[in-house]
Amino acid sequence: MTADQGAVKTASAYYAANIGKVTSIKDFVGNYRLLSYALDAYGLGNEVNSTALVTQVLEGGVSNPKSLANTLSNPNWAKFAAAFNFVGAGAASVSTASAVKTTTSDYVEQQLEANQGQQDQGVQLALYFQRVAPTVSNAYGIMGDVNLLDVVQTVFGLPPETAGTNIDAEAATISKLVPMSTLQDPAKLQQLTERFTAMYDATYGAGSTAAPLTVSSDGNSSAPVVAATTILTNLIGSNSSGGLSSAAAAFSSDMMASLHGLTLGG
Repeated sequence: MTADQGAVKTASAYYAANIGKVTSIKDFVGNYRLLSYALDAYGLGNEVNSTALVTQVLEGGVSNPKSLANTLSNPNWAKFAAAFNFVGAGAASVSTASAVKTTTSDYVEQQLEANQGQQDQGVQLALYFQRVAPTVSNAYGIMGDVNLLDVVQTVFGLPPETAGTNIDAEAATISKLVPMSTLQDPAKLQQLTERFTAMYDATYGAGSTAAPLTVSSDGNSSAPVVAATTILTNLIGSNSSGGLSSAAAAFSSDMMASLHGLTLGG
């Protein structure tokens, strides 16, 4: 449905029809519509006017661990540079069928998250978590992403004010609560996402925009108020253990309190 929305469909069609005409980094950065689309696909849409930075990132490539893309604090830069690897793979690599499919799919996913965020930021966070969490390799990857960290803190009742006070201790706690194998297992990942949406609704209320969020959203306060668990049910369905509705029903205040000591994946 998101892919068929007028603006999204038009933007995707333009990208697919024109990315093959790009023969250099200069061509790519100089085409506002192509660059904006590509940056949006990797969660970097607010950097579209930072053409000098984008150029430096692409010229540095990703093969050197000390390249700009690999050293910027936002890990999306490294993903962006790997997808548009002009230096390492050549200009033609960015317009192959698989490359175009990956970028357009990521763009649509970003738009889906933004659209759902207008109704409930809990859903936007949940979708973001499902998409990004499997790509992190350790607890520091969670800690370095404010949205992933917000989900984990919400599920397990970790106070936000403790973040950064003792990085290694916090990483050890997160590793125990959320083993990386959990994030690589689709069923366990969905269970964790379900727990988050239930906790989010219980904490902030249905349709709330109270929680901090850094992924794209216009924060429209006139959007319809719909519970995150209800929206997510429609988006990703239910699992064999009873799905989102049963997960939400299970979260009494006593149950939520007990999650402080829960370890997933065991």
